[in-house]
Amino acid sequence: MWEFIINPWPWWFSGAAIAFTMFALLLFGRSFGLSSNLRTLCAIATNRRSKFFDFDWKKESWNLVFLAGAVIGGFLTSTYLNSGEAVQISQATLQDLAELGFGAPSTSSSGVQPDELFSWQNALTLRGFLILASAGLLVGLGTRYAGGCTSGHAISGLSDLQIPSLFAVVGFFAGGLVMTHFIYPLIF
Repeated sequence: MWEFIINPWPWWFSGAAIAFTMFALLLFGRSFGLSSNLRTLCAIATNRRSKFFDFDWKKESWNLVFLAGAVIGGFLTSTYLNSGEAVQISQATLQDLAELGFGAPSTSSSGVQPDELFSWQNALTLRGFLILASAGLLVGLGTRYAGGCTSGHAISGLSDLQIPSLFAVVGFFAGGLVMTHFIYPLIF
């Protein structure tokens, strides 16, 4: 039984879990997005000092339970269900990553994130700090400007057939392609 839990699950399992969650949210008239959790947390902390945070956050507290479950689930998975191996990536992807200056995933950073950006050794340098701080600022501004995050638009918004979410998702992908192929080579 433990082998089933520890070994990687089939790719379609995540899709089925997301679809089930979205049907349940649509059934109960809710929408999903992790950035709304941050808004709820800020509304609790600021006590409605800003118009943006002046809403009944108690109605959105169910979303905080989802956030807590994601954090706890990530911790349990990385701590108890980790096989100790780095994520398996195709040779073509490894070659593309090498051309961009990234090494193969290692087990030092949980085997998922690139050590060149997310290891403590690199993140605590001035360059690493500036890159992560700038990225966080841009993600925060982009999330606010787009009216939601990638999970909210791509999963919840598209499931709800919202046209603005379609434009946002196209923008996310276009921005990712521009960053990867044009801006990233200038930075590194």
